[in-house]
Amino acid sequence: MRTYSTDVVVIGGGATGAGTLRDLAMRGVSAILLERADIAQGTSGRFHGLLHSGGRYVVSDPRSATECAEENELLRKIHPDAIEDTGGLFVVGPDDPDDFPNQFLAGATKTGVWAEEITVAEMLRREPRLNPQIKRAFAVRDASVDGWRMCWGAIESAKAYGAQALTYHRATKIEVSDGTVSGVRAIDEKTGEDVLITCHGVINAGGPWAGQIAALAGAHGVDVVPGRGIMVAMNHRLVNSVVNRCIYPADGDILVPAHTVSIIGTTDVAATVPDHLEIRPEEVEQMLDAGEVLVPGFRESRAVHVWAGARPLVKDTRVSATDTRHMSRGMSIIDHRERDGITGLFTIAGGKLTTYRLMAKNVTDALLEQMGNDAQCITHTEPVPNANPTLHKITDRLEEIEEERLADPLVCECELVRRSTVLDLLRRQPNSTIDDLRRQLRIGMGPCQGTFCTLRAAGILHEFRTGAGPVYSADAGHAASADGHVAGKVAATDPRAGTPETDDATSADDVGGRVAMRARAAEADRSTQMLELFIENRRHGIDPLLHGEQMREMALANWMFEGILDIGHLPEPSEKAKRATGDLATLATVKEDAQ
Repeated sequence: MRTYSTDVVVIGGGATGAGTLRDLAMRGVSAILLERADIAQGTSGRFHGLLHSGGRYVVSDPRSATECAEENELLRKIHPDAIEDTGGLFVVGPDDPDDFPNQFLAGATKTGVWAEEITVAEMLRREPRLNPQIKRAFAVRDASVDGWRMCWGAIESAKAYGAQALTYHRATKIEVSDGTVSGVRAIDEKTGEDVLITCHGVINAGGPWAGQIAALAGAHGVDVVPGRGIMVAMNHRLVNSVVNRCIYPADGDILVPAHTVSIIGTTDVAATVPDHLEIRPEEVEQMLDAGEVLVPGFRESRAVHVWAGARPLVKDTRVSATDTRHMSRGMSIIDHRERDGITGLFTIAGGKLTTYRLMAKNVTDALLEQMGNDAQCITHTEPVPNANPTLHKITDRLEEIEEERLADPLVCECELVRRSTVLDLLRRQPNSTIDDLRRQLRIGMGPCQGTFCTLRAAGILHEFRTGAGPVYSADAGHAASADGHVAGKVAATDPRAGTPETDDATSADDVGGRVAMRARAAEADRSTQMLELFIENRRHGIDPLLHGEQMREMALANWMFEGILDIGHLPEPSEKAKRATGDLATLATVKEDAQ
């Protein structure tokens, strides 16, 4: 069993959890974050990419509107590398109510949300593809934000202050002694190793899973309702500004330019299990129809990917338990000493990604007050490490590659990801899967959805792991030769390697060669599983869109994968290779096989 000791454990690696880890660390409190998958693999990575100006909530949820407006300005200074200053528009469609726009302006004034009416002619000058039948338009301070980059920025900042983040570690029990939190038990999903962290406090930032996490301490009945919403990415930027319908919040009323694509969203339906969110064909059609209201000819563009996310909405007694559209977007903090008699345990839920820093501040304030620590929040005072001094622009990567375009080949043309960029990330995080690379670098997220870059990324990952290319030994902490890199790993994990029972040869070279051969076979097994999983995960978001141009694109991808790799007839991966992915669905099959 691996053991740690810290002051506070944060459970949940989304925006709120990452922000809380950073806040604790910057106040001088030792902290460890546990996340059962990758950072921002849940709600914080499965949204439409909008940094709210607050305009959406000036009528329906005034407090959230003010919080969004204030945090929007702060996040531009803290996370400039994750935010593109697209600006935003609220537009009144040809069939939209005429009375709401005046309510919108009045609400913006009351809540402190900046909004300015512009002429329809000015709107069309800025965004010529918008519907010329739009009746009114208002400019706001919306922006687009990369949730993964934002969360990793917070994690990197926390680490610089001494915190730790353990990804692919699932909390299994929150230990309570004499009514006070005393530790957290977890399992390393990639190795199966048990982990014990002794601590004095736990912050539950599990989002839609917060109820399940609270139950690990015996605090049952925490009502967090997952609000399921789907989003559809189109194959290029149909607009360069965030465009919102100027109506009471409804389905399909936001269009966001996100990197190389545009995202239309979203629905809002109560779900029961946040791990399994269905995507209904009629909802995809609903999103495409909604796009037509804003951009005539929207359906003629190619829809390239669809996904679903779960909002962590705290149950609101003012509305029906299934009416997630009208539940408050405000944050809720539960002190489990008051609720359940457990000192040192707090749950935070609700809120928006835009307000993650404020949520982290408030829950950290509450825990530290209970612990008798008066250290003040300073997360607003400095940007995260490695952030560019200016806000991100869509052209940034193009500018970066121009000088090195001949010496540093592209892995992903759609998102302009270079080979050196992939290797740099692998050196920092040597156990990354291809999906982990996707979340941080956007490999496979552009218009081709991985048709060309998947094989390249898999090859680089395999070279890195086997030492055939630039290598990094996570065990030894230094570079190694190709054979020594892989042979050392097998020798460390296989006690029979090189013994008389398994090797009759007397030559040390023969023994080393056999060990290296087995190691290469093991790495091939692992790399194959990573490749298959990446392709499968991409297809989950493409299958509901298989018609027209997207059907032809998928056929091309299938021809490439089948023709080059015979992907449908690859060997069945071993249990060890499956576990190495850390993938929740894959791990479930390992457990089923074991039973």
